[in-house]
Amino acid sequence: MNVLIVEDEPLAVQKLSKLLLEIAPELRISGITDGIESTVEWLQANPNPDLILMDIELCDGQSFEIFNQMEVKSPVIFTTSYDEYAIQAFRVNSVDYLLKPIKKEELERALRKYEQINSAQTQTIDISKLVSELQRHNQLREYRSRFLVKLGQRLIPVEITDISYFYTEEGITFLMTRDRVKHLIDYTLDELEQQLDPKYYFRINRQYILGIKSVVQIHNYFNGKLKLDLKPSVEKEVTVSRERVGDFKEWMGK
Repeated sequence: MNVLIVEDEPLAVQKLSKLLLEIAPELRISGITDGIESTVEWLQANPNPDLILMDIELCDGQSFEIFNQMEVKSPVIFTTSYDEYAIQAFRVNSVDYLLKPIKKEELERALRKYEQINSAQTQTIDISKLVSELQRHNQLREYRSRFLVKLGQRLIPVEITDISYFYTEEGITFLMTRDRVKHLIDYTLDELEQQLDPKYYFRINRQYILGIKSVVQIHNYFNGKLKLDLKPSVEKEVTVSRERVGDFKEWMGK
């Protein structure tokens, strides 16, 4: 079985690849892409894989756009951080899914299912209906109001209104409070994106999700990017990826 992995977080790619090879050592990962554009290019330039494992939130937008740009002839398993209610949309539209964080036994079940599919068959996915269902859910859902974090031997609550931004460092996720206190949390940025209210938090790149009040100044940067000054300040440069500049400006202007 040849598998294409569509995922924009390197740590998630590493974990998924390891699980796949543990379950099926004979399996071949024929490609790894991280965005809409790179996936379309890969699919146009290579033979159809037997199976695609595709995350919904990619570096340049939602993976549903891939299906708007071309006909995808391979069976697809979506990986997602959406909650149990939202993923009913996947069941209704006959699309298999894996809820993050991905468990070995669930991946094994999904692979067994797709091993039974003739590689010559195509899979019809009603993407417009799926997107509509997920958008409707997002309008009704409740977002995180606080996080429990470790402080020594204790667990303490941190209110969402006290958090300036979330970021990853060497595969570990942290939150930074307005008082410049850093806490480790056990979530990926993909998972956090689904838990945070998009009115107040925005993912600018693979490393950062910002609170709207954390942005102090915005500077034009090379290659179509934006450079940001944050509060609390960050030693390294923090930039908005080129693909997200338009959405970021719209978010800041609301």
